[in-house]
Amino acid sequence: MPLTPNGTVEEERGETWHSHVGIPVRNLWMLLAYASGLARFLDPIEAATDEDTELPDILARLLVSLVERRLRRSLSRGYRTREATLSRVRGRIDWLRTDTGLLLQRGQIACRFEELTHDTPRNRLVRAALESMRHRVADQQLASDCARLARELSQVGVSAGRPSRGEMSRDQVARHDHDDRVMVQVAELALDLVLPGEAAGTGKLTRLDRDERLLRRIFEQAVAGLYRHELHGVDGWRVRPQARLHWQKGPSTPGLAALLPSMAADVILQHGSSRRIVLDTKFTTIVTGRHHGGIGFKSGHIYQLYAYLRSQIGLGDAATDNAEGILLYPALKQHMDETVMIQGHSFRFVTVDLAAPSSKLRSDLLDVVRLTAPATGLT
Repeated sequence: MPLTPNGTVEEERGETWHSHVGIPVRNLWMLLAYASGLARFLDPIEAATDEDTELPDILARLLVSLVERRLRRSLSRGYRTREATLSRVRGRIDWLRTDTGLLLQRGQIACRFEELTHDTPRNRLVRAALESMRHRVADQQLASDCARLARELSQVGVSAGRPSRGEMSRDQVARHDHDDRVMVQVAELALDLVLPGEAAGTGKLTRLDRDERLLRRIFEQAVAGLYRHELHGVDGWRVRPQARLHWQKGPSTPGLAALLPSMAADVILQHGSSRRIVLDTKFTTIVTGRHHGGIGFKSGHIYQLYAYLRSQIGLGDAATDNAEGILLYPALKQHMDETVMIQGHSFRFVTVDLAAPSSKLRSDLLDVVRLTAPATGLT
């Protein structure tokens, strides 16, 4: 999507991608698994779903699997500040409360101290997601599992209620806490799915036009997750999701740094030392109507990818100087795969069919980067 001056994504209007047939449930599960870094759970849970399974059930299965695994390996703990009146010193003494309450005369002292606890914002978020999903899922056994795990979290001291954004921002997940990071991401996805204004009979949650914002996010993260899981470290491939790109700036005025948009490609893939691919996903139609008739690719998408490629040349890296650019879209009615050479860079516009069998969808996504761009028709 186009970048605004502050580096945020500009929302497209009137060009969202809709499907009136919906994504098959196994494909939706596959996208969620890759988006959440849970590709290792693909086969066992995929076998437990069928075409009547709805999006809340898929998310709940994913969340239950991860929470059970986390509890088996012991739930993470964190420190919180507590105030208490004690008979011995612990932490720091609160002299004001001690003096005003005449606590010393009673053999007590007011203290402030750090306490190790399971009642952390991330664990409260997970409990809130479990309690929410148990009321949303159709599968009764799954609802029972969500309730059971919520009780287990309560028994180890995790309190009820979703933590605030401020609390979550202060509860930073360390790099080595991979399981916690994924668990939090799945819980957030589950809570994002709660649609309080929904009326009965409005269709299945598995349909793309039910929550286009959430599915756009899933699609973007799933593509990056698939390449990271399937390609990174295999046959010389390196994968960097959300890779930051930097402008080659010369002398500038003091206020420019705050106004110049930042750049972050959805995925950058490097194969050996000779091939580099900058890939951006777009959860929208691949073409748009033109003012004077006909259809064409969206200029904003091309300008964005052009900036990603051309801003990095001249740094002494041959692969970067000749990098390929790919704009990847979901298919709408027909598949498109067009390529053009612009100033030494291959620009490819390609779609994938999210309604195809899951094995084909997976192989099609891999073929987009593993195979060289089709040369047929290039002049």
